Amino acid sequence: MARRITVLGATGSVGRNTLDLVRRAPEDFSVAALVANRDAEGLAELARATGAALAVVADPAAYPVLRERLAGSGVEAAGGREAVLAAAALEADLVMAAVVGIAGLAPTMEAVRRGRLVALANKESLVCAGSLMTAAAQAAGARLLPVDSEHNAIFQVLPPDGRSGVEEVVLTASGGPFRTWSAAAMAAATPEQAVAHPNWRMGAKISVDSATLMNKGLEVIEAAPLFGLGSDRLSILVHPQSVVHGLVRFSDGSVLAQLGTPDMRTPIANCLAWPHRMQAPVERLDLARLAQLTFEAPDPQRFPALRLARAALEAGQAAQIVLNAANEVAVAAFLDRRLGFGRIAELVEACLDRGVPAAPADVADVFAIDAATRALASDLLPRLAA
Repeated sequence: MARRITVLGATGSVGRNTLDLVRRAPEDFSVAALVANRDAEGLAELARATGAALAVVADPAAYPVLRERLAGSGVEAAGGREAVLAAAALEADLVMAAVVGIAGLAPTMEAVRRGRLVALANKESLVCAGSLMTAAAQAAGARLLPVDSEHNAIFQVLPPDGRSGVEEVVLTASGGPFRTWSAAAMAAATPEQAVAHPNWRMGAKISVDSATLMNKGLEVIEAAPLFGLGSDRLSILVHPQSVVHGLVRFSDGSVLAQLGTPDMRTPIANCLAWPHRMQAPVERLDLARLAQLTFEAPDPQRFPALRLARAALEAGQAAQIVLNAANEVAVAAFLDRRLGFGRIAELVEACLDRGVPAAPADVADVFAIDAATRALASDLLPRLAA
């Protein structure tokens, strides 16, 4: 029987890769709903191609275009925040949560509360509301499947009971485009240089996070609630080839790793077909041709985002919300050429230094802390930009 799926963030990189796999196996999948932010034309094209029952744009201003593009197609069109939440709540066998940033938290939580199988590609949901989301999943009987290549690698390697005999989980990082750059050269880096990732093709925001290594710091924070491990059992290893995606060290001295070519369709396929396997049109790994795999420790001096993320993890949920919100403001300012690359981490640290509020009791608290931090970061921005 075909697995019925909903894709939140359908027009982004993960969403498009998901639908590429779905279209290659029409007998195995049908599409309940597709959600995008404001790319009405791209969403309409995907909805027609996949035969989706519903297409939703979060931005109400984009709704008229979506409705026009889907006229006569048989695909229902809707727009606005409530429509997004309704799409997330639709009956589905799997929800791919791939909205970028904290904007993905509310619809992802809606799917979790409905007890869905949720393929989680929105790391900010766990960074900002990890304990709330895992508690909601347990209460509703939902299952979270990690889509990030590193977390998916760990998911595949961990024993069935999750933590038996596990000493340490190691997430690998390519090191990004500035792995060998000096601090001075990085300070003058342009947005074009920062988004030119050597191994992966991703959106601008996550590409900049990969350049600062904040993405890896966020992944460490995400791994804590996802795998139920403390900061002392989570580490990072720089691996430029992006072939070994994650490793687990066990108490008997064994180290198990998951390997594959750097193609997001591999972890996406793992989630789409879970607990089974499906064909994915990715290049097969040829270790003989690669000849060597190299590893090195990350440099926290040139990449201070790692230190900030670790400190936020150990400080608790509210600090993690502050870290994420300040980073989103800083990255947006960098992409707009209003802030230098080297100042991104400085703005994040300045926000953390202003103090951290009490831990959030619910999702409303998460958004309140996020909004307050964004306002603070915006206030601090001109000083650092100067």
